[in-house]
Amino acid sequence: MSDVAAVEQFVKKFEDLKSEIAKVIVGQDEVVSQILIAIFSGGHSLLIGVPGLAKTLMVNTIAQALGLDFKRIQFTPDLMPSDILGSEILDENRHFHFIKGPIFANIILADEINRTPPKTQAALLEAMQERSVTVAGHHYELSLPYFVLATQNPIEQEGTYPLPEAQLDRFMFAINLDYPSFSEEVQVVKSTTSDTKEKVNPLFSSKEIVDIQHLIRRIPVADNVIEYAVTMVGKTRPNSQSASDLVKNYLDWGAGPRASQNLILAAKTHAVIHGKFSPDIEDVQAVSHSILRHRIIKNYKAEAEGITDDFIIKSLF
Repeated sequence: MSDVAAVEQFVKKFEDLKSEIAKVIVGQDEVVSQILIAIFSGGHSLLIGVPGLAKTLMVNTIAQALGLDFKRIQFTPDLMPSDILGSEILDENRHFHFIKGPIFANIILADEINRTPPKTQAALLEAMQERSVTVAGHHYELSLPYFVLATQNPIEQEGTYPLPEAQLDRFMFAINLDYPSFSEEVQVVKSTTSDTKEKVNPLFSSKEIVDIQHLIRRIPVADNVIEYAVTMVGKTRPNSQSASDLVKNYLDWGAGPRASQNLILAAKTHAVIHGKFSPDIEDVQAVSHSILRHRIIKNYKAEAEGITDDFIIKSLF
């Protein structure tokens, strides 16, 4: 099958996929789209939202619709790296035997990731970047596709361990999850307080998703679009010549080269799901907020004056 035919087939299946997810998840179209863009781009996502907004249900439903294995890890202060990766035990023949932890799945929901100490957070780093883990000197490959979706509660910060910048940078997207509208909440209450249960049908296989991830990487991009993305990221760095006064006044630190890479990858996927065969500047802008908001560090002045990440990012366009 040619790449053009593959793109056309994917566009149709993507719409079917969103319809399948919508059987269970009411509204949140933009959030679902961004999670799917991250998956098909081969990236990870950080979901920021208050409790009770169906984050776990959303990820579980997406995993079912994609036909992927799903595991949920509840991060707590006493969670150890071995609780995530697995550990070696001595069997009845006095041989060490490795018991795989929950990290060995296609989609991992790292629930409230900032509630666990840095040592345990770091256990995810190798898996997210290398798609492999090392336990007791042994190297284990993770099955592809592999996607980590971590959640954070933006309100309650007591007893939390903020994610290090190195780990934040591993997430392609940081997605803000908001309350549903009045009509959506009415629909949620109706559907969750009745005895009917919607069945979600798997529409993809693991191989198909990996093939689509390779297809996305083969999508051509014009030089001016790549230069636009790199220029936008460069403008977030306060010591850069291209930085605006707004950035110099309100940012301590800007985004690194991984942001430029992710902007182009996500723009490719965004273009493809909208039936285009190459991304343009509008596609880069469409994904820029989710890619840059966790990579720019505001200073105390920005916090004091109520300057938001999204306001700064919009000024870069």
